[in-house]
Amino acid sequence: MVDREAVRAAVKEAAAGHGGKLPCVVAQEVARRLQVPMREVGQAADDLQIKIIQCQLGCFE
Repeated sequence: MVDREAVRAAVKEAAAGHGGKLPCVVAQEVARRLQVPMREVGQAADDLQIKIIQCQLGCFE
């Protein structure tokens, strides 16, 4: 089971270190560290209105 509050807290903390935005590579690291799917990290970012930047696939700028 995914602890969504822990994911949100980790996303918020990671984004704070990057000007309020979340680089894709950092989002991937959060997912690996918490052992959750990237979708959960993305949903947390959406919920917190944090933009994902520097997408490695070119989806987000």
